Amino acid sequence: MHFAQYYLDCLSQASYLIGDQNTGRAVLVDPRRDIDEYLADAEAAGLRIELVIETHIHADFLSGHLEAARATGAEIAFGAAAETGFPIRRLRDGERICLGTTEPGTAPGTAPGPTPGATSGAEAGPEAGSESGPESGAESGVTLTVLATPGHTLESICLVIRENPDDDVPFGVLTGDTLFVGDVGRPDLLSAAGHSPQDMAARLYRSLHTKLLPLPDATRIFPAHGAGSACGRSISTETSSTLGDQRRLNYALQPMTPDAFVQLVTAEQPATPGYFAHDAALNRDGHPLRDSAPPAPLTLDEALTARDQHGAALLDCRPATDYARAHLAGSLHAGLDTRFAEYAGSVMAPGTPIVLLAAPGTEHEARLRLARIGYDRVLGHLPDPAGVLTGAPELTRRSNRLPLSDLLERLPLDPVAGAQLIDVRNPAEYAAGALPGARNIPLAALLDRLDELDPARPVVLYCRSGNRSMIAAALLEAQGFADVSDVSGGYPAPATA
Repeated sequence: MHFAQYYLDCLSQASYLIGDQNTGRAVLVDPRRDIDEYLADAEAAGLRIELVIETHIHADFLSGHLEAARATGAEIAFGAAAETGFPIRRLRDGERICLGTTEPGTAPGTAPGPTPGATSGAEAGPEAGSESGPESGAESGVTLTVLATPGHTLESICLVIRENPDDDVPFGVLTGDTLFVGDVGRPDLLSAAGHSPQDMAARLYRSLHTKLLPLPDATRIFPAHGAGSACGRSISTETSSTLGDQRRLNYALQPMTPDAFVQLVTAEQPATPGYFAHDAALNRDGHPLRDSAPPAPLTLDEALTARDQHGAALLDCRPATDYARAHLAGSLHAGLDTRFAEYAGSVMAPGTPIVLLAAPGTEHEARLRLARIGYDRVLGHLPDPAGVLTGAPELTRRSNRLPLSDLLERLPLDPVAGAQLIDVRNPAEYAAGALPGARNIPLAALLDRLDELDPARPVVLYCRSGNRSMIAAALLEAQGFADVSDVSGGYPAPATA
């Protein structure tokens, strides 16, 4: 068996290439839009990608199923409950996908399983399609078994992987956003619109306890996300584990009633950037293929015209120290050395035209990383921003950053005449400890909650390290707030990262 995990740190996202080396047949699971690495590895291993599987309709990135299908001719597959704007193969609960050899008369890639028309996992009772072991030897070689696991979304599935169909202990299970290392998928994202978080959490409890937990403890789990993803609140930095370890260590898998589970997993979830709903819709309905051309160079006058006449955002992608020292008035900030795409998507609405202010040689990376969340309207880039700023001092601004010690001497701030103190961390971080008098507006929610702030009064922002607060300060400056400061170095209270 060929098995490869591709982990993208900047989005905390994992995708997988699984193949049978005897037949050369392979599947690609949860790919990102830049697919060249998968294609090169498949070719080097002598594999043909015949099926692109999405474990669910993703909200946190724009998936590459359309790009991969165009490049390989593969089918696109989702769980049976998915509703999409393009043709898909619907994977039924309990269905087996054989990458090895099958008996004559068996449809390629499909092992005997539930009959057509069988109840899907989204509607089935607790025991429907449970993965209790391999069936009869109708096939040999690498086999995947589909488990319908609604909860994070209605169409969520997991894929149990066996190197041989009669293996008692599976090689592993791709758990998508149903089960993470240290956490479970959040039940409240907009991709599950029309269903309450409590309803989805109850479905998630049933999926975990009737589909995944019956698997042997030695079964390895390979999730779709790791630490930092907004798809869970306390995901581990580890990108794989075993079911036995998770049974012992994962807070959400400890013995508890369904009601207690629902209450636990619907509380204090991190704020979600505004692009999540946008990406979920594009992943469901379809989107244009990624344009891999490098961004065009623009002059300063062209960049300013794009901003003033076409509503373009000037996005400074340089490190925070460079931005703080000197930046173009009215520019936004998200450094390429951080969770760039997520933060950029937190301060710009989907569809916004963008001009990049990136260090020379990094503009192509910036465009690629924006494309991963579906921000494709990059008009161009400003070559050598530092040099341009040196030649235009009248357009240059410097960030106002406060040491934490200076701010502490001024606390508590006057709630009427004094500065507005804003904590831009996530709710769980704020609950773990905040500065006196601070209000919590997470960075991901700030763009939609600007009307809660008074632009005529000073604003002081802080986070854990000083990174998110600087991004937030740039947003407020671009929105016309005249007196904005942030805490350099952040507020190192005990908190979840």
